[in-house]
Amino acid sequence: MIRNLGESLAARRPAPFPGAVARLRERRRDMQRRMRRYAAFSPRRRSAAPLFAALLPLFCAAALSGRPRFENAAAEAGLLFTLDNHATARKRLIETMAGGVAAFDYDGDGFTDIFFTNGAAGPALVKSDEKFLNRLFRNEGGRRFRDVTAEAGVGGAGYSMGAAAADFDNDGDNDLFVAGVFRNLLYRNEGDGSFADVTASSGIASDRWSVAAGWFDYDRDGLLDLFVVNYAEWSVEEDRFCGDRAANLRVYCHPQYFAPIANRLYRNLGGGRFADVSAAAGIAAHKGRGMSVAFADYDADGSLDAFVTNDNLPNFLFRNDGGGAFEEDALLGGVALLDHGKPVASMGADFRDYDNDGRPDIHVTALSGETFPLFRNEGDGFFSDATFAGGIAKAVADKAGWCNGFVDFDNDGDKDLFTANAHVNDLVERTESYRYAQTNSLLENDGGRFADRSAEAGFADAAAAHRGCAFADFDNDGLIDIVVSSLNAPAELWRNTTATRNHWARFKLVGRRSNRGGFGARVRIGGQWNEAGSAVGYASSSHAGVHFGLGPEAALEEVEILWPSGVRQILRDVAVDRVVTVREPDPGP
Repeated sequence: MIRNLGESLAARRPAPFPGAVARLRERRRDMQRRMRRYAAFSPRRRSAAPLFAALLPLFCAAALSGRPRFENAAAEAGLLFTLDNHATARKRLIETMAGGVAAFDYDGDGFTDIFFTNGAAGPALVKSDEKFLNRLFRNEGGRRFRDVTAEAGVGGAGYSMGAAAADFDNDGDNDLFVAGVFRNLLYRNEGDGSFADVTASSGIASDRWSVAAGWFDYDRDGLLDLFVVNYAEWSVEEDRFCGDRAANLRVYCHPQYFAPIANRLYRNLGGGRFADVSAAAGIAAHKGRGMSVAFADYDADGSLDAFVTNDNLPNFLFRNDGGGAFEEDALLGGVALLDHGKPVASMGADFRDYDNDGRPDIHVTALSGETFPLFRNEGDGFFSDATFAGGIAKAVADKAGWCNGFVDFDNDGDKDLFTANAHVNDLVERTESYRYAQTNSLLENDGGRFADRSAEAGFADAAAAHRGCAFADFDNDGLIDIVVSSLNAPAELWRNTTATRNHWARFKLVGRRSNRGGFGARVRIGGQWNEAGSAVGYASSSHAGVHFGLGPEAALEEVEILWPSGVRQILRDVAVDRVVTVREPDPGP
């Protein structure tokens, strides 16, 4: 039986539950050490080593079976989509950056649906052909999807980039924002399988090159506000030549040639109206080349903060002062630059606790040779560069990353790391040693350090120009799957086939005084923490509940939820291996 207690309790961090998988891995390592000692003991015993080598995989099967495994099931699932970026000989910079994905349940049937953004044609940036339409695929269950773009009315207009899903009007139906080049779109879910374009009446401007967006309740008034990430000054007429004229080699220009611009913050006024509060909130005072945004309360003051990746400029960390304004603290906080003091081509971001210490950390994707920065939250508003110490730098040295996310794919209680990879420059192989089309990466989390399991996970033979991604349990089997978009190639649906007996729990939050989706709520199970929200990765959105891997834990004595309203709720005796709907307690008068 679940008992909901809307009581205020002192925050605490119990020790994490024992890691069964970690113990199995240690046994495997110990067995390997013993076998090496045995083989080296004497020539006579060394002759038996091949037999032990043959038996070792059988002895270690339990440890190996839990490692994350995936198979691309897009074609058999009917998820037939190809992102068309309308590549031209002029090498327009916008062509490199399309591809956001959103995973969200738009029709409330309990199955997570998928939305893809798409490009547009010609200097007018119009969707002149069906191949340029944004696409919505309804999850029919049974691991099948159906294209419902036309009936839902979300084919879109203009050159689209990013997607952000959330219930902005608190009516119980998930809505959708689409960021694009000089044309943003706000779709209100009508609750009957269709969406209404309410951009014109919403007060949200469309005069900038917007790449991404995210929903969060920065003022804790119960209404989700919108943060729009803008990239740079650019026009369709822009025709700078970059490359080698003598060799007739034209490439995409470096971002340094495009002037940075400010992002925008829109406060939700209710009734479908938004007000641009960028200047008043302090957001407009900082110009960058924004790529993505992620939210978390990194300083534990009760207000959501925003981290923004910038392309070849220092990143932004907007600290929410709780009074409607933000201070930009990235440099002081240690996340503007890596320890070498130089900016990188920051693209995707996730703002989540990867080491189970109760403090949200930050991961960023970047270009080949830039190591995909990992910033560990040390408390007191400071982060340390843990990229090398965490094992990430070596694993991705030759990769260029776009989308990313901390997700527990094997349900062992540690959040693993996925990155969708590809280079920006489609001619990079003619000028550098890097590949353009690249395979994705799966870095397994083993107690706060990451090990590259990409090939074992099934990604070794799937190189493409990957861009956006989203995470959800699309077949409701308790394992988190991945959908990835690629430039001019079929989308990938990576079904999680990990062989594991680990348990799990997923929480669907329903706010009352807080926003309806519970965005910003912090959930704790033992030593694990996770936060509700949908802004994850590069220009993408994952709105599919708050997921926890539980390892061998077959029951949950206590689950703690801190809602944005300030209410602390305790659930007791919670059953596992299921989705648990949790309604925020009425805090009373």
